Amino acid sequence: MGSIKMCHMMLFFAVLSAVLAVTFGDNSTDSYWLLRIKSELVDPVGVLANWSSRTNICSWNGLVCSDDQLHITGLNLSGSGLSGSVSPEFSHLTSLQTLDLSLNAFAGSIPHELGLLQNLRELLLYSNYLSGKIPTEICLLKKLQVLRIGDNMLAGEITPSIGNLKELRVLGLAYCQLNGSIPAEIGNLKNLKFLDLQKNSLSSVIPEEIQGCVELQNFAASNNKLEGEIPASMGNLKSLQILNLANNSLSGSIPIELGGLSNLKYLNLLGNRLSGMIPSELNQLDQLQKLDLSSNNLSGTINFLNTQLKSLEALALSDNLLTGSIPSNFCTSRSSLRQIFLAQNMFSGTFPLQLLDCSSIQQLDLSDNRFEGVLPPELEKLENLTDLLLNNNSFSGKLPPEIGNMSSLETLYLFDNMITGNIPVELGKLQKLSSIYLYDNQLSGSIPRELTNCSSLSEIDFFGNHFMGSIPTTIGKLRNLVFLQLRQNDLSGPIPPSLGYCKKLHTLTLADNKLSGSLPPTFRFLSELRLFSLYNNSFEGPLPESLFLLKKLGIINFSHNRFSGSILPLLGSDFLTLLDLTNNSFSGPIPSRLAMSKNLTRLRLAHNLLNGNISSEFGQLKELKFLDLSFNNFTGEVAPELSNCKKLEHVLLNNNQFIGMIPSWLGGLQKLGELDLSFNFFHGTVPAALGNCSRLLKLSLNDNSLSGEIPPEMGNLTSLNVLDLQRNNLSGQIPSTFQQCKKLYELRLSENLLTGSIPSELGTLTELQVILDLSRNIFSGEIPSSLGNLMKLETLNLSFNQLQGEVPSSLGKLTSLHLLDLSNNHLRGQLPSTFSEFPLSSFMRNDKLCGPPLESCSEYTGQEKRRLSNTAVAGIIVAIVFTSTLICLVLLYIMVRIWCTWRKVMILSSDSGGTEHNIEEEKWDYGDEKKRKGEYWKVNTMALVPSQEKQNLSSPRCIFQLKMDSETMETTMV
Repeated sequence: MGSIKMCHMMLFFAVLSAVLAVTFGDNSTDSYWLLRIKSELVDPVGVLANWSSRTNICSWNGLVCSDDQLHITGLNLSGSGLSGSVSPEFSHLTSLQTLDLSLNAFAGSIPHELGLLQNLRELLLYSNYLSGKIPTEICLLKKLQVLRIGDNMLAGEITPSIGNLKELRVLGLAYCQLNGSIPAEIGNLKNLKFLDLQKNSLSSVIPEEIQGCVELQNFAASNNKLEGEIPASMGNLKSLQILNLANNSLSGSIPIELGGLSNLKYLNLLGNRLSGMIPSELNQLDQLQKLDLSSNNLSGTINFLNTQLKSLEALALSDNLLTGSIPSNFCTSRSSLRQIFLAQNMFSGTFPLQLLDCSSIQQLDLSDNRFEGVLPPELEKLENLTDLLLNNNSFSGKLPPEIGNMSSLETLYLFDNMITGNIPVELGKLQKLSSIYLYDNQLSGSIPRELTNCSSLSEIDFFGNHFMGSIPTTIGKLRNLVFLQLRQNDLSGPIPPSLGYCKKLHTLTLADNKLSGSLPPTFRFLSELRLFSLYNNSFEGPLPESLFLLKKLGIINFSHNRFSGSILPLLGSDFLTLLDLTNNSFSGPIPSRLAMSKNLTRLRLAHNLLNGNISSEFGQLKELKFLDLSFNNFTGEVAPELSNCKKLEHVLLNNNQFIGMIPSWLGGLQKLGELDLSFNFFHGTVPAALGNCSRLLKLSLNDNSLSGEIPPEMGNLTSLNVLDLQRNNLSGQIPSTFQQCKKLYELRLSENLLTGSIPSELGTLTELQVILDLSRNIFSGEIPSSLGNLMKLETLNLSFNQLQGEVPSSLGKLTSLHLLDLSNNHLRGQLPSTFSEFPLSSFMRNDKLCGPPLESCSEYTGQEKRRLSNTAVAGIIVAIVFTSTLICLVLLYIMVRIWCTWRKVMILSSDSGGTEHNIEEEKWDYGDEKKRKGEYWKVNTMALVPSQEKQNLSSPRCIFQLKMDSETMETTMV
């Protein structure tokens, strides 16, 4: 009631304004107002040219006059190319019953003054550029039967007062920007037959009151945001013929009450969240022609389908959770089925032979299921079939030659199965065949020449099989060929020159084969070619200069071949977005013509023989994201104009001969994710500006001649995964700011001149995994125990430094560690027990390390103790030997003296001196014999030397004394 009162009030004010207009002298004739309306419109076609005061109004274009020729009852300017706004002055045409301004370019809002047109029965403003809200004054048009204002930019909610238009039969509000809910007042429209709310942003549930539209024949609310369940009350709409609720967020099960819609011809519930089984009550819809329940969560079998659905022409159940096999009574000879879409479910079993009874089938899609077994030769019975999609299943065996008898076949998709054997030559009979996709199977043999008889072929995809031999020389007969994909096979030989006569070719992919030879000059005719991929073959020689004529090339990948010469022939297209010539033998400088490819995003020229420098023209490649010039012979400094390429994400200049300092402008490349300048001749310091590259993931500056300290700004690279500064002349300490690089999983700082202690903050880099290499520097101090927190670390190298102290026991917790090198330091103490699996070389040349794999620490301690004990024992033995020796010598000396005296007496009393000589000679011989046998005494601490007094004795020297004189006594302990 409130909305009715509001409408009456608006009507009062609208009438009052009209009265005032007349009172103040406005002309009230229809011609006057129409000419005013004309003056405000743009009429490029001249439809309104005969709207003139000099002619009768009833002869004007687009007008319908009343019987008395005094008033306009109809105005139809649909599709006249008019623009401007919908004039409020239309409200003065009070006799108007039809106003049709559809299919023009009117903009602005719908004037609320249209509510004054009390006789209006049809208002058609659809397909314009109208905006704003739907005026509530629409509720004043009590006689309105048709309201079509869709396909505009109208926003806001559907006014509930729409329920006051009791005579309304057609309501079209589709393709706008309406939001809010479907008002319950819609149920008041008892005469409504056509309700179109498609392609808006309507939300909430479908109101139960919709059942009040008892005459409704067409209800379309697809592509909104409707939610909740489908009201069971919709089963009361017995006149409904079309129900389209596709692409919403409706949930719950399909109401069984829909089975009572005996007049329903079209049911589309595609793209919702419906679940449960498909109700068998849908079998009662004997008038149903099209049923689409795709892209939901429906489950169970499809046994609900039976021969009662005799009118069914299209069945789409794709993208659900349906299981089981196809029912045996699915098709009959009287079936009207033309389209069957059952893709992306979990149907199983062999190919359903019952489908062969559906002789009327034109499109059959069983892709993305679990069907298996061989394809039956009886497929030829489907003589009307135009599209056969069996891809992404587990079909096996060979292709039946009988497929060649399916004369209507246009599309054959069998990719991603396990089909083996050769392609039957019978396929060459399919004159209507347009697309054949056999990729990702196990087909072998050669590509049959007969296939080139299929003159309608536009798409061929044989990727990922085992085809061998050469490409058919007759392939040039396929003059309609647009897409040719033969990648990843075992094809060999040269490219047939006739391929150049396939002038419509858009995509040519021959990569990953064993093709060889040079490119045929006939390729100059491929003027429509956009993608050209030949990588991983054995093509060689210089490129034909005529390739420069291919002006539409956007993607070129000739990588991993043996091409040589200049790259200039590939630079004729200004549409180039990707150029990959990696791993060839191209030489010479990069032509400046490359700068004309303003849309180039990826340039990969690595592993060639290119030389020269990076020219200033590179700065014109504003869209460049990937630049790889690595492993060439480029020289000079990096051109500063490259700083204009603000979208660069990857810069790989490694393994060249670049010189100069690393440019600081690199820090301005905010999108840079990878920078590799390694293996060049850069010198100077690491620019602190690199710390501004906050998205940098990999930074490799190794193997240059960089010096100075590592800038602390490196800690700003919080996204960094890899940092490699090896083999430079960097000095100073590791900045403590490295602790901010929490995402580092590879850190290499070896072979520099870094000093100080290893920062304990490195232990906070818990994502370190690949390696931490600080070897061959001048680090001192102890190994920080915090390194034991690096639980993911696989390689740790601290060798060739001046590290001291013990190895922290916390390192023994690094269970992921595979390689460890602590050698060539000054470490000591016991190794963690878990280090026993590492080789000896990991710990060599340290001071006093022990524990497995080195000698045990107990043995090491025992040896120390034994050495001290032996020294003490040696001292005692020496003392004892010295004392005993002294006593023995004294006694021996006395005995020798006595003996010598006695001998002297004996000699004097002898009769002959010769005897004395013989005795002495005999004793000397004995002494020499002992010398030879090494039987002299060896004294540990001293040598006995006769006193001076003894030496001066005139008495003959005894044998013992002579021995002492003739030998040098050892003074070391034995």
